Amino acid sequence: MIQTKNITIALLLGLITFSISQLFFTLPQSALLASVVLMITLWTNEGLPLGVVSLLPIILFPAFDIINTKAAAMNYSNPIVYLFLGGFMIAIAVEKTSLHKWIANKMLGLFPKTARGIIFALIITSGLLSSVLSNTTTTLLLLPIALFLSQDNKLKLRFALGIAYGASIGGILTPIGTPPNLILMGFMSEIGMPAIPFFQWMWMVTPLVLVMFIIVGTILSIGLKDVKVAPDLSTPALNRDQKKVLFVLLGLIFMLFINAPIRPYYNGLGLSETGILLGAGLLLFAPPFSILKWKEDKKEIPFEIMFLFGAGFAIAMAFTKTGMAEEIASYLLALTSLPGVLFMLAVAALITFSTEITSNTALISIMLPVLYAVSEQAGLNTTLFMMLATICASYAFMLPIATPPNAIAMSSGVVTIKTMATYGIIFNIVGIIMIVIIAKYFWALVL
Repeated sequence: MIQTKNITIALLLGLITFSISQLFFTLPQSALLASVVLMITLWTNEGLPLGVVSLLPIILFPAFDIINTKAAAMNYSNPIVYLFLGGFMIAIAVEKTSLHKWIANKMLGLFPKTARGIIFALIITSGLLSSVLSNTTTTLLLLPIALFLSQDNKLKLRFALGIAYGASIGGILTPIGTPPNLILMGFMSEIGMPAIPFFQWMWMVTPLVLVMFIIVGTILSIGLKDVKVAPDLSTPALNRDQKKVLFVLLGLIFMLFINAPIRPYYNGLGLSETGILLGAGLLLFAPPFSILKWKEDKKEIPFEIMFLFGAGFAIAMAFTKTGMAEEIASYLLALTSLPGVLFMLAVAALITFSTEITSNTALISIMLPVLYAVSEQAGLNTTLFMMLATICASYAFMLPIATPPNAIAMSSGVVTIKTMATYGIIFNIVGIIMIVIIAKYFWALVL
């Protein structure tokens, strides 16, 4: 009965969205918005299983002439899906051999053994790693370790969210930390603007990263002041299988570090990060490692999260193909008459909440040229507004389709979409406010 009620609510919200949207958008664009609202509602109220809802774009988008079946289905084989698959194979091997207990033991020796201490440790560790590695890779590596630290599902939930949010927060710390940053640097080069130097970028965003670390850690720690984390860390020396997995893990981290470019100083190896991670995962099935067995371990792979990634990419493609992204961006021109701070808030809010339902890479690729044109016509600081939009594209905390770390946190089984949305909307709003304040009173002085 509850399931039927939740499906009905989702259908009604979709129909209402479709009816209202036709006042402003074309028929395919209205159908796209209605489909997205339907799916978000079903993801949130769990009217249908996560994997089922995530496959709906293959049916809905062609049915409403948004994009065809082939175009919708190809998003489910996006390289990021296989990066996730490789990372999860490694995570399964780490847990299967109990290597995560040994790693946790080493980790807890450096930080306070309280719930609050561990949350801050996970957020900071995740954030710093994400500044040089992909936030997807970082989250995959840390999540199985964090989930071992407590048997309390409420604590596990906060640990998982801490890692996911820390990865998104820290990803902006360097120009190479997340794809939108690289897209901004590439766009600036393409239009003949001087690139922001590597260390100037870090200097500019460090205050924002530190403030967000503190705010997110504090809110996730509410009610946990006196809670102790006391996992069983009585682990013996590394056994043969643990050494094998640790060798693969350290080799993977080394390859990811030397593959990452630090432009203009170092171009990296130029290898596919997806190929590196998937290769490491597949290596665990082969001799001399032979840690994973397909028949027994495949059930641990959360295929529904892979479908969720595909849904996110399909939505991003649909926004581009229908012209929806450009249509929304055109409304920005009408907002340039607002006072500077209000216009900045409008841009920040638009980007932050738009990237909840579409790829941040696709969104920022579309929005940067638009913002450049809009800010130039209005006589505003073009670099400032493009930087503002780029950072906001990484600060989406509400939905699992917003960014891979959110989806990976969902794969843990301890995080529900409702809980993520509840914490996420708070961090979205805080992030928007903090980004605008720092952009207005700090970036404006140096850009």
